[in-house]
Amino acid sequence: MTLRVFAALPVDDAIARRIEPLMKGVPGAAWRPVENFHVTLAFFGELDEAVIAELDDELARIRCAPFDLVFKGVNHFGKAEPSSLWLGVEENPALSALARSCVQAARRVGVEPERRVYTPHLTLAYLKPWTDPVRLLRFEQRLNLYRSEPMLADRFYLYSSLQAKPGRPNIYQVEAEYPLYP
Repeated sequence: MTLRVFAALPVDDAIARRIEPLMKGVPGAAWRPVENFHVTLAFFGELDEAVIAELDDELARIRCAPFDLVFKGVNHFGKAEPSSLWLGVEENPALSALARSCVQAARRVGVEPERRVYTPHLTLAYLKPWTDPVRLLRFEQRLNLYRSEPMLADRFYLYSSLQAKPGRPNIYQVEAEYPLYP
């Protein structure tokens, strides 16, 4: 059996509750449920259970002290055709190092993670092709100066992503938990 897996930081419930009321005003936005909020560290793709077990062992060896994470600003992916709307993460060397460690762990077990420039973010919505660009721009302007309270990142998870019914958000399931400590 294979699972679609990724490593990510969970979003603190208090922070998620403060973000949720901001998610409005963009027709064509499929807003993400707060239970799906996370900050991806590395996306590994479809892996079989034996490889996931090896990956789990490697991820468990990562050492990183807990750190504060701050959500800051908003933007979207897809220049010509916006595809997703996201809340940014303030630059953080500890977060970048943790993401690199997850990628290195995957490579040690023969998995080549997704190759993209790492842009830490929290996906707020996926955008339909008919999303109103003016309303999208207004949303981004309204939240451009948004800055959350610091959130303590003290663990990360290996998640699996299960496809839900069409038009419904994917279901994320925690496969393993990794506490952060020096």
